[in-house]
Amino acid sequence: MNKFKIFSLALVVSATATKAQDINQAKKAIDAEQFDKAKTILKSIIKAKPSDGEANFVLGNVYLNQSVIDSAKIYYNNGLQASDKKNLSYIGLGQLDLDAKNTAAAQANFTLATKDMKKKDVNEFIYIARAYMNSDNPDYKSATDILKRALLVDPQNAQALLAIGDAYYGANNQNDAYKAYRDAFTADNTLLRAKMQLGVLLKGAKSYDEAIKSFNEVIALDANYGPVYRELAETYYKWARNKPSTAKVNLQNAITNYEKYLSLTDYSLDSKMRHADFLILVKDYKQLETVANKMIAQDKVNPRIFRYLGYAAYENGNVDVAIKSLQDYINTPSNKVIGRDYYYLGLAKIKKGTAADGAVDQAAFDSGLADIKKAVELEPLVVEEFADFGKELFGKKQYAQAAAIFELGASNPESKNYLDDSVYYGISLYYGNASKPKESRDAVALGKADAVFDKILTTAPSYDEAYLYKARINSLLDKDDMIIKNYEEYVAKISAKGAEEVAKPAVAKKFVEAYNGIGAAYANTDKAKAIEYFNKTLVLDPANSYATQSIKALK
Repeated sequence: MNKFKIFSLALVVSATATKAQDINQAKKAIDAEQFDKAKTILKSIIKAKPSDGEANFVLGNVYLNQSVIDSAKIYYNNGLQASDKKNLSYIGLGQLDLDAKNTAAAQANFTLATKDMKKKDVNEFIYIARAYMNSDNPDYKSATDILKRALLVDPQNAQALLAIGDAYYGANNQNDAYKAYRDAFTADNTLLRAKMQLGVLLKGAKSYDEAIKSFNEVIALDANYGPVYRELAETYYKWARNKPSTAKVNLQNAITNYEKYLSLTDYSLDSKMRHADFLILVKDYKQLETVANKMIAQDKVNPRIFRYLGYAAYENGNVDVAIKSLQDYINTPSNKVIGRDYYYLGLAKIKKGTAADGAVDQAAFDSGLADIKKAVELEPLVVEEFADFGKELFGKKQYAQAAAIFELGASNPESKNYLDDSVYYGISLYYGNASKPKESRDAVALGKADAVFDKILTTAPSYDEAYLYKARINSLLDKDDMIIKNYEEYVAKISAKGAEEVAKPAVAKKFVEAYNGIGAAYANTDKAKAIEYFNKTLVLDPANSYATQSIKALK
C-alpha cells in the first residue's frame, strides 16, 4: 500500500490535509492487521465525503481481503462515481476479474486505472501489482514487471520496493526478495513490514533461531507492532513440527505469541478468523470449537465460521454438528469452497456410519468417499492427509475401504506419501481377496494390485517386497508362470545381499514361502523342478509339513 507524505502548515489546516491524515491512519491500521479499526476510519471519511475515490477503493480492498466480495464490489462501484481518484477502483474491479480468471477484463480495467497517470505517479502501479499478487490466481511475474516500471520512475519508493520484494518472495526468488526488503527498509526505516519480511525469509529457509532473532529486532523498534508476533508464533510452530524434541516448549511459545498478536489487533472477527486458522495448525480443536461458537454468537452472517466449527466438531467427535456446519457452508453458492471442506465432510459422514465394533456402513462410506474425491479434485495434495485414516481402516481389516482411500494417494506422484500409499493400496487389494474362495475373488482388483507393484518397482527399485506381493497376487490369479518369475526374482534380489541377510529368521521364512510357492507352481508341469524347490524348503525348515507332503504326493 502507498505511503503518503503529510505536509502540514501551522496556519492552514484544510479538509484535504485532514482526509490524507485519516487515510494514512487507515493504512497503518491495515498494516497492523487492525481491520475493524481501518474500516471505521474509512467509513468516517466516506460519510464526510462520499465522493472520496481513494477511501472507497481502500475500503473495498479491506473487504476483498476478508473475502466479503459483495461489500468490496459496492465500494469499488461507489469509487467509480467519485470526483477524486476514481481511477483506483478500476484496480479493485481488475482483481475481481483476476479472481474469476478473466485476464483480458482485468487488463482492460488496469488500463483505465492508468490512462491519466502523470509521469511521476507510481501509486497505481503498486496497487495493480498488489492486485496481481493478492488474486486467487496470483501472477508474480506480471506484478514484478509493473513494479519495475514504478521503480524506474521512483527508485527509492519504499512501498514499491516492499511490493517487489513480495513479488519475488511469491515467485520463490529468495535472493532478490531479500535485497528488495533490505532496500525498502533502508529507504524508509519506519516500514516495519519490510524489516519483518527479512525474518519471514529466514523462517522459510528453516533457519528458525535466526528468524526469531530477526523478529526480535523488529520488536526492539516497536514492541506494539502486532504482525511480528504472528510471525513469531508461526516460526515457533514450524520449529516444533520440524524438531519434535522442541515441540512442547515451542508450541507453548507459539500460542503465547499468537495471544500477544491478538491483543495488539482490535479483536475483529478477521483477527479471530486468523486465530482459528492458527488453532487448526496446532491442532487445538477443543479451543477451535469454543472460538468458532463465540464467533457465531458475534457474527451469524460470516459463513467462514461454519467451516471452522465443522472442522473442530469432527475432530472432537461431534459428527452431526460437523456434517451440518460443513454442508451449510458448502451449499452456499457465494462461499469459496476448498478441498479441506469436502475432506472433513467426507470423514464426518464415514465416522457417522461407523458402528461401535468399527464396521463401516457401505452407503455411508460411499457418500463420504464421494466428498473426499471432490476434495482431491479441488486440492490434489490433500491426499497427504489421508494416510492415518487409511491405516486405521487397514488395521480393522476393512481392506476394500482402505484400498479406496489409498488409491487416491497412489494416483498422485507429487504426494510425499506416494510410495507408502501405493504399497498400502496394493496390499489392501491383496488382503481384501486373500481369504476369499476362488470364485469370489475380484480379478480386476488383483490386476490393479499387480500393476501398482510394478509402478512401485519403477519408483523404488530396491523395494524387494514388491516381488513377494506380486507372487502372492498371481497365486490368487492362478498364474503359475508369474508366480515362479516373481518368487525367483525375490530370492535372487535378497541372495545378492549376502548370506548374512538370507540367514535372518524373517528372510528365511519368506524364502520358505517362495520355494513352496515355486514348487506348487511347477507341480502340474514339471515334477522334478517342483521336488527340487520343495527340497530347498526342507534345507531351511526340515519340519515343513507342506513341503514334505508335496514331495510324497509328487513321487
